[in-house]
Amino acid sequence: MNRKMHSSWLALAALTAGLLASACRQQPEPTAANPSPASDSAMAASPVAQVSDIDVTEHVQTALRQKESLKDFDIAVVTLKGDVRLTGMLDTQAQIDDALQIARAADGAHAVHNELTLKN
Repeated sequence: MNRKMHSSWLALAALTAGLLASACRQQPEPTAANPSPASDSAMAASPVAQVSDIDVTEHVQTALRQKESLKDFDIAVVTLKGDVRLTGMLDTQAQIDDALQIARAADGAHAVHNELTLKN
């Protein structure tokens, strides 16, 4: 009987130690090299988060240069945290509308701030 009791105590101690060990394990802090699974799914669900400000600016500038009615104008494009600011002087309201539409269509653009003006 003493042997049975000893075996039961050993089994209980092993089970307790196993539960404590698994409960005390900590998840590593997420880093750029080792992101947490939650941050992976958040970034996958939000493509905006994956586009840098430089990429947004370059995309808008390239699209503005490719638009025939806008390619001869000096339109400054500045992006900060996905907010795109357009500055410059254009000849017509239609050109301003085209520039704004191009900026809004850029991947990663959250908002577009219009500082475009008409030439007198």
